[in-house]
Amino acid sequence: MVLVDTSVWIDLFAGRNESHVMSLQELIESEEDLSLCGVILAEVLLGIRSDADFTKTKEYLGDLIFLPMRQASFVKAAELYRSLRKKGVSIRKPVDCMIASVAIEYNIQLLHNDRDFNHIARHSKLRIF
Repeated sequence: MVLVDTSVWIDLFAGRNESHVMSLQELIESEEDLSLCGVILAEVLLGIRSDADFTKTKEYLGDLIFLPMRQASFVKAAELYRSLRKKGVSIRKPVDCMIASVAIEYNIQLLHNDRDFNHIARHSKLRIF
């Protein structure tokens, strides 16, 4: 199973031909289990302008494996953010720590296009696809 970050979905829906998009397309074609969490779902849907695209995207993402975020997930995200700051690593968007905490909690790889996840992976148990 692979957790697919917002950055990858945005690039896929925008028709960008980048390596992370090609990786996602390969995962889809090979029928790999793809997952998302509430933060990713909200981020993707927040950026959609047309009602038709919103409905279509919501239905598509609704077919993926939804990983619930418990209170412990949010606490882990805060701990992760704080530990990185103590090491001198600044994460631009704390929401990335929330997403990383889900991948760590479920022990799955994260497919992304966001440099903050590379920093997080260097200093934690986050596994990058």
